[in-house]
Order: sequence, then structure tokens, then C-alpha cells
Amino acid sequence: MEFVQTPELNPGLYLCPMAEDLTIINGSKADQYQSLIPQIMGLLEGENDLVANSANVAAALKEQFGWLWVGFYHVKENELVLGPFQGPVACTRIRKGRGVCGSSWAEARTLVVPDVEQFPGHIACSSSSRSEIVVPVIRNGQVLGVLDVDSAELDQFDAIDQDYLEKIVALIPW
Repeated sequence: MEFVQTPELNPGLYLCPMAEDLTIINGSKADQYQSLIPQIMGLLEGENDLVANSANVAAALKEQFGWLWVGFYHVKENELVLGPFQGPVACTRIRKGRGVCGSSWAEARTLVVPDVEQFPGHIACSSSSRSEIVVPVIRNGQVLGVLDVDSAELDQFDAIDQDYLEKIVALIPW
């Protein structure tokens, strides 16, 4: 017979140091980010595991904004490899300079794409994606990964998203 730990047998076993639910607010895009950032900081506090942190950040962004796809790709050897994400299944590997993610990596800068059909070499992981923003994760001058966000709406992302998503990416211990 296998012994299984349950909260009833060991109440401290499943305690989580942060709230289980985000406080989702309406309002301007800036207001939503300003409410979300302290909550993300709480999720990241005391946790150094990259998978756990990037998974929670992706989930928090998806839950607050309801975008089609939110996730991370990690630089491994000479390509981006799919990391934690929320949304439909995704491309697993992306070469440097290919598509929006690979271009953001190659150029080491955030790319905002109002209409993915107009981006040369766009990789259509989901036919529902209409606009995209990709934020590189840069540490010590080196791109270590990217945050990729896709929307089913055209022209979804702007300078406000760029500013706040860059701040959020900077919070993640990588």
C-alpha cells in the first residue's frame, strides 16, 4: 500500500506563500499593468526557479489580459526552445533571426508587430494570431530568452505594453 501525503494528514505540506488568485482589474491598460506588477513581484519573491517563475508570469499576464498566447522561449545552444506558456500549442524551436521571436533575439530589442501577416518571415504557430509583441530577456548584454505574446486582435500592442512588459521581464531572476 502506498502512503500519500494529503493536506488533512500534513496541513503545512501544501501551503503557498502567495495568494492563489490574482486581483484582476478593469481600467486603462496602464492601470491593469500597475495593478499586476506588485502581484507578479509577490509571485517571484523568494523563488529562483526559472520554470516556476516564467510559468507564473505567463499565467498572470494571460489571466489579466486574456491574450491568445503568452509564453517564454529560452536560448539553448543556437536556437530558442519553448518554455512555460499559456495558450494553444506552440512552435517548439525557433532559429535565430527567424520569425518575430528569432528576430527579437537577433536584434536584442523588443518588436511590436501590429499585423503578423505583414511581418516578413512570420512563423504561424497559430492561425488565430493577428498581432504580436516579443520582449528579449537580456542579462549582462546577452539575450537569454524572449517573452512572446500573441493576440487574436490586430494592432493589440503598443508602447505601453512594451514599457510594462520590459519591466516585468526585468523582474524575473534568469
